[in-house]
Amino acid sequence: MEEKPRVGVYICSCGLNIAGVVDVEKVVEHAKTLPDVVVSRNYVYMCSEPGQVMIKEDIKKYMLNRVVVASCSPQMHEPTFRRVVEEGGLNPYVFEMANLREQCSWAHSAQPEKATEKAKDLVRMAVAKARLLHPLKKTEVGVEAKALVIGGGVAGIQVAFDLTDRGIHVYLVEKTPYLGGRVAQLNRVTLTNEEASGLLKPMLKSVTENSNIDVFTNAEIETVGGYIGNFEVTIKRKPRYVNSKCNVCGKCSDVCPVEVLAEFNIGLNKRKAIYMPYAEAVPRIFTIDEANCTRCGNCIGVCEEKAIVLDDRPEKTEIRVGTIIIATGFDPYMPINEYGFGKCENVITQLQLERLLSRNGPTEGRFMTPRIEKVPENVVFILCVGSRNMEHPYCSRVCCTAALKNTIMIKRQYPKTEVFVLYQDIRASGKGEEEYYREARELGVYFFKYSAQDPPKVFEETGDDQLHVLVNDPTLGIPIELSTDLIVLVEALTPRQDAAELGSKLGVSRTPDGFFREAHPKLRPLDTSTDGIYLAGVAHGPKDITESLIQASGAAARAAIPISKGKVEIEPIVAVPNEELCKGCGRCEEVCEYGAIKVEEAQPPIKVPTLTARVTEAQCKGCGSCAVACPTGAITMRHFTSKQIQAMITEAIGS
Repeated sequence: MEEKPRVGVYICSCGLNIAGVVDVEKVVEHAKTLPDVVVSRNYVYMCSEPGQVMIKEDIKKYMLNRVVVASCSPQMHEPTFRRVVEEGGLNPYVFEMANLREQCSWAHSAQPEKATEKAKDLVRMAVAKARLLHPLKKTEVGVEAKALVIGGGVAGIQVAFDLTDRGIHVYLVEKTPYLGGRVAQLNRVTLTNEEASGLLKPMLKSVTENSNIDVFTNAEIETVGGYIGNFEVTIKRKPRYVNSKCNVCGKCSDVCPVEVLAEFNIGLNKRKAIYMPYAEAVPRIFTIDEANCTRCGNCIGVCEEKAIVLDDRPEKTEIRVGTIIIATGFDPYMPINEYGFGKCENVITQLQLERLLSRNGPTEGRFMTPRIEKVPENVVFILCVGSRNMEHPYCSRVCCTAALKNTIMIKRQYPKTEVFVLYQDIRASGKGEEEYYREARELGVYFFKYSAQDPPKVFEETGDDQLHVLVNDPTLGIPIELSTDLIVLVEALTPRQDAAELGSKLGVSRTPDGFFREAHPKLRPLDTSTDGIYLAGVAHGPKDITESLIQASGAAARAAIPISKGKVEIEPIVAVPNEELCKGCGRCEEVCEYGAIKVEEAQPPIKVPTLTARVTEAQCKGCGSCAVACPTGAITMRHFTSKQIQAMITEAIGS
């Protein structure tokens, strides 16, 4: 016989977040009148240690078998209170939570009386559902002791290192033919001012020497299935048409008749259809650009090692991993037709400037204007290009610091060059970054402010080799015209163009800005909404190299936990199909974003051959989309049954 519900209700004041609007005592007294409620209390911070102890003691004192906490968002503290209930001796799923902060006090701060009445409604609804709750049992699944890292930049490489240090085998997948990501394109890194290659070389060397890392370059994730602990992934590696026999002699590139813009140098020079982006690239093998190769065969004729294989084919590799880390980086914003970019050679982006200043760049580190190939006498930096606007309203965070680094470098090496910085705001507040700003001022860099509503204007005058920039500085209150040899547009960091496609394959959501979204910015900043998939680096949002490496180590630590345990518990709040009611229409399978439902042939005791829905509980996230879409009511949700929802609705409408 099922025991009679004994409900304890706990109302949190949340400091003044709730109590500053809601009359908490009235809500407490109202809860005491509700069916099966045996105790109702208020505490200033229910999530604090004293609040948790209060609940655990009351469970024993009043023999509670249901608990309701009315406080903040369940996303914030539902796991906390479930743990408290479990420590008190109850099943964690006999707990229900009502949101009196985000859904009540914050939403109705100007209407305290109505907010109080709404709080009573929310508590009454929570109690109605709690009375119908039943204990649920978590299930366990084994975990494959391998991990997949998507992205071969510094963040992805750092994740791979940290995982292999824990004895975990890693598959490292990079979309381009070479490792290193965006850091490989930089001249020097901020704060330490060391050459980017000095940071990158030892990392790349260690990757190639680590037998516990399988590297897939020129490869993409084709399909992803399964669930935490048992992800099934298909990797598609595109042919590079050059094998490991390549001795990097370069003869093939010398005879190649095809020239295209070099993407590694952001279009500042050209490369051949068979190429290596720079001498130290890893892997140290040439690759053929399939889209531009004419199959003329000249390269084959000069290759003494017989390393060129023009009939190479794509390869697919199927792997099983326990966890996945996304470290796909970013794409630089390309300001086409902004400030003359794309029309005038002497308007470049900051990443192009990095290539000009790099020893492995198109000018071997010689600083010169692309049009006339001379050291610029004047350089104008324009900040926030592509950031803090309608298309990309966010701040890209690292741009100001990188621009300051480059202005200092130019002034040190070319003291006669005048440098101007046009900015909305200088956002360089991290450790050592304020010193950058001071040093730039001391070296004679000029700073002029502009407003987003009145950005700088770039124009050319007939018969004049220079560019002209007009800026209205609101601080000075006067227009300023600058003549310059070179304009550097400090571009935004934007999400990878393939982020949406990859997110769809992985079942990972993105923010409105297009970066991958974390499960919770405070409580689960490295996790995604899909269990077992984690984030590292700029794939998660704009950040510098230091922050990317720190996050990479954090993500590796998170990804290692389930692998180290060897098993994971699966949340029991999942969809449950009724085979006798199911008609096999497949609507549930269509709406499931997690691939958790498949329509298959029914098994005994169903005797008549028919199709029915089956749920892989480890993949199900309990979103309820399938239950809503089911035309026969054959799917119900544990912990959110129709009876429980109807009880809440009845209390909400008061009948």
